[in-house]
Amino acid sequence: MRIHVFRGKFPLGQVYTTPGALEVVSEDERISALTRHIGGDWGDVCDDDRAANDEALQMGERLLSVYHTAAGVTFWIITERDRSATTFLLPSEY
Repeated sequence: MRIHVFRGKFPLGQVYTTPGALEVVSEDERISALTRHIGGDWGDVCDDDRAANDEALQMGERLLSVYHTAAGVTFWIITERDRSATTFLLPSEY
């Protein structure tokens, strides 16, 4: 088996998943979204939030990405400004 290591644009820190997100977001969906997030693909954020994330990436601020499961459930990934933690969560859990 070949393992590919992807070095992203920023460190993730510890990765957490809230109970709600764990229940509705599959492991494959979490891996796919996390790969997009660490690569700077912020998902379905508005243009203002996309620009804010791009700036936050350079300034060391919090990063927020928005994705959807195959069933259409919205979930977020937030990486803290100090890059100590990244969390999968549902908007209702914020």
